[in-house]
Formats: sequence, structure tokens, C-alpha cells
Amino acid sequence: MKLKFSNPFAQFPREVSVLVFASFFVAVGFGIIAPTIPLFARSFEVSNAQVGAIVSAFAFARFASGLISGKMVDHFGERLIYSFGIGFVALTSFAAGLAQSYEQLLIFRAVGGLGSSMFSVAAGSILIRAVDDSHRARAQSLYNGSFLLGMMAGPVLGGALSIISLRAPLLIYAVLLVFASASGAFLLRNSTLAAKPTVKQESGAITLRSALALKPYRIALVISFCTAWVLFGMARSILPLFMVEDIKVTASFMGLGFTISTIIQGAFLLQAGKLSDINGRKYSAVIGTSLLTLFALALAFTTEPLMFIAASVIVGFGGAFLSTTPYAIVGDVLEGKGGQVIGLFQMAGDAGAMIAPIALGAIADSYGYRPAFFVTAALMAFAVLVSTKLPETRSSHLGQSSK
Repeated sequence: MKLKFSNPFAQFPREVSVLVFASFFVAVGFGIIAPTIPLFARSFEVSNAQVGAIVSAFAFARFASGLISGKMVDHFGERLIYSFGIGFVALTSFAAGLAQSYEQLLIFRAVGGLGSSMFSVAAGSILIRAVDDSHRARAQSLYNGSFLLGMMAGPVLGGALSIISLRAPLLIYAVLLVFASASGAFLLRNSTLAAKPTVKQESGAITLRSALALKPYRIALVISFCTAWVLFGMARSILPLFMVEDIKVTASFMGLGFTISTIIQGAFLLQAGKLSDINGRKYSAVIGTSLLTLFALALAFTTEPLMFIAASVIVGFGGAFLSTTPYAIVGDVLEGKGGQVIGLFQMAGDAGAMIAPIALGAIADSYGYRPAFFVTAALMAFAVLVSTKLPETRSSHLGQSSK
């Protein structure tokens, strides 16, 4: 009996496969530098707070430039901003790899956040408009899946490179970004979706005021903020400290939990996108936010290492739903180009990732880790409530009952 291979890109326009291809190399590069950046910063004999500032500076610059990047996309088109943004990060990463002082490293990494904002807004704009609402979440799943695969492969290479030199990961990252930038520019050269907009298209781009007047868009902003709070804020700040200091697990055991959640999320991404496209955005949003609420509650009651593994399984499935659905909601209600609308949506997630470590760290310092998890659970419970108010946004399904 012959097994049939199904090409996951067959049902999508060429732009989707181009972005997935290029984003994989971006993600591999980011995965390479993620574990080594703190070590490189520490080599300049600075404090823990100064090491943390290297990571925060990049995130803050990305957040602060979201609307600017959106405006650039609306004016110059996605192809130019996408390739230029990746190229800009390549340039700043190369400069960071050659930094001779902590101050130079801080400046180059911070400035790189602008390029990251540019290419992610441009990619989001293409993905949202490249497919109709019956396949939009699945396209986002493929894109996010390539990032997950790259992020899983990157740390192994980064660890090996760091043995040679702590500068090597940044330099290799720059090379991979140059390749991604060039391939994106070349492969998207004939794309009408990614081209510079005509005067009519530019003047017809949806405004922020118009988007904010739409209930589904406001709900997508809330879900994006809360999701990033959990997955990129809490999970990367107090959770590792809680597991090591309170539950007394080793770093390798904690890494096992994160690996399990990543594998589950990656394996379930396409199915989660399909469920969102078929059953509706509310269906997926409610399930995803409910699972993240359960994840936070499970951590609050965790007393044994295996309970953390169970929680990791829960967040893997929840992350699969929420890495696709909010973007799909924005795409459903977006008519024409709307770079600033996508930029604000991206900023909502960046804000959650930035605020959570500070807020939860303060709560953990004053009251302990478990109250911080309960606060996160309460925030996600609010996201569940908001998700239940989400109206149907798929035009192809309006007036039809969910299947």
C-alpha cells in the first residue's frame, strides 16, 4: 500500500511558501543567538540587570516601531519593507557580533528591533491578504510552524558555535538573515500582493480608527496581549525560576517540559488552523484561552515535577490555537492594505511580552510565585470571557451554523 504525500502548500498562493521558506532561516538564526546573547553580554563583565537590558532593548524597539513599520508597509509595499527589514537586522547583528563594549552591543541589538518590526508586519500583511477566510488560519499555521522548527534547530547550532566564539552565533545569524532577505526580495519580485501600492490602494488602506471601531479587532488585540503575557512573558521569566527554586528541578528537566510543549504545538498547528477555518474563530479562541487559563492554574497548584510536564502538554495545545486564530480574525475584518492595523496588533502582543516579566516579577518578589500564576489565570479567564463575545468574522460562513 502506497502512502500518499500531500503537499501542504498546494492550496495556497506562492507568497505563502516564500514566506515560510524565508522565515525558517530567520528562526534558525534567532534560535542560534537566543541562548548565547546573555553569555556574550556577560563577557563584558556587567550585572544581571544589564544582561537583561540587552533582551529588553530589542523587544522595546520592536514594540515602539510597530506603527511606523505599518506606515512603511502601506506606503512602500510589503516586498521592500520585508526584505529591507530582514537585511537591517542582518546588518545590526553583524555589528553586534563585532561589538567591542557592552554599550555598543546594547545599541546594535536595540536598533535591530526596528528591522524585526518591519519584516514581521510586512509578512503578516502578505499572509493575511494572500488567502481567503476559509484557509487563513491554516496559512498562518504553516508560517508559525516554520518558525517553531527553526527555533528548535537553532539552539543546538548556537551551543556548538559558542564553543568556538561567543561572537560566532551573531555573525552566522547575520549570514542567514542576508540569505533570507535576498531570497524574499527575489522570490516576491513579481508578486502583486507584495508590490508597492498604487495611489488608490494607499489611500484606500484601512485606518486605525476604522479598525478600532470593529469589535472583532478589539477582541483580537485583547487575545494577542493575554497570549503573549503567558507564552512569552510568564513562561520566559518567573516560570523557570519557580521550577528551579520552588520545585527543585534541574535545568535539563525544565527544558524537557518546554521541548514537549513546543513539539505538541508544532505537531498540532495545522490541525488547529483547520479547526479555526472550519468551526470558526470563536470556537478556537475560546478553546485556546481556556487551555492557557488551565495552564496557569495548573502551575499555581504544581507541587511535583510531573505536574509541570502535564501543564506543558496543556499549553502546547493551547498555544497551537492561539498562534493562528487572532491573526486570522484580523485578516477576516481587514479590507485592503492595513499595515498600521497589523502593526498595532503586533504591538499588543509585544506589550504583553514586555509587561508580564516586570509585573509578575514584582508580584513574585512580594507575595510568591503562586499568586503571580493566579493573577495570570485571572487575566486569561478575562480573555475567555471576551472570546465568548466574538462574532463570526468569516464572510464565507456568515449566516451558517458552525460545522
